[in-house]
Amino acid sequence: MADERERENYTLVVRRPCFGLPTACPSCLPVFLYLRFANTPFHLDFNLVYPDSDQIPYIESGDYVVYNNEKGGVIERLKQDGTIDLDSEVYSVPDWISTKAMLSSWLADALKYELWVGSDGTAEKIFCSDLPWPIGKALFLKQVYNIYRKASIAYGALSTKLGDQNFLFENRPSSLDAIFLGQALITLKALPETSVLRSKLLEHGNLVKFAERIKTELVDTGPSFSVPHLHPEPSSSTSRKGPSQRSKPKSKPKKERTKEEITFRRRAKYFLVTQLVAVLLFLTLMGRPEDAEIELDDDDEGLD
Repeated sequence: MADERERENYTLVVRRPCFGLPTACPSCLPVFLYLRFANTPFHLDFNLVYPDSDQIPYIESGDYVVYNNEKGGVIERLKQDGTIDLDSEVYSVPDWISTKAMLSSWLADALKYELWVGSDGTAEKIFCSDLPWPIGKALFLKQVYNIYRKASIAYGALSTKLGDQNFLFENRPSSLDAIFLGQALITLKALPETSVLRSKLLEHGNLVKFAERIKTELVDTGPSFSVPHLHPEPSSSTSRKGPSQRSKPKSKPKKERTKEEITFRRRAKYFLVTQLVAVLLFLTLMGRPEDAEIELDDDDEGLD
């Protein structure tokens, strides 16, 4: 009975809604869809205080809290705890592991690239700014080509896997359906029409219809998300219940830098140092002719 009460009191905390989606965060939307697939009642809330925290999304239900930065993320922790597991009957399907790998690496990387750096060339500045222009440009273009090539292969494989079924595996919803649909909806709704990734997804009509059908059935009819508000930090007394006991989470989501931020700052510091050295060398070299001129003038005066 207590478990049933907890199931009715779940709160999913995500990043703010946009583009007609309850959240356009690639980490949050799959969790939203996973709970909807499981027919689990939940309240949708938004954390606007620490939107960059790697603990988001997280689920709260009384003293039970699952954070995104725990091993495997929210969906994996829910399955490991035996709280909500949609995949118990499909783990043994031959394509399960390879499909999960494509979704969590190839497509996730492509979506992340387009969302963060695909439009303004930021990635080129971050990763290639300290290289000679021809070499840096070549490496950058090679990375972009590989990102889209792998995304195209992944979409083709997923389209073949889906066929005319309602879901990817055993014609029933799973965590991989939630992950793919979260990525696909963000790709379709958040990326511009000029997006290469979006155009590659649109080449596969059954994947697009799959995403639009789930949006109509589960997203548009899901918990209301029209007015986001500030969400308080989880209680400092929060602890984990279930098969595995874990340490108490911090009372406040810690603001941590992402890998992109860390890399950017490191590159920026390196750039500033090199620029400073270049300026000092320039000033040193510019000063030498003047010294030589002064010495020459002194010699001329001595001759006079």
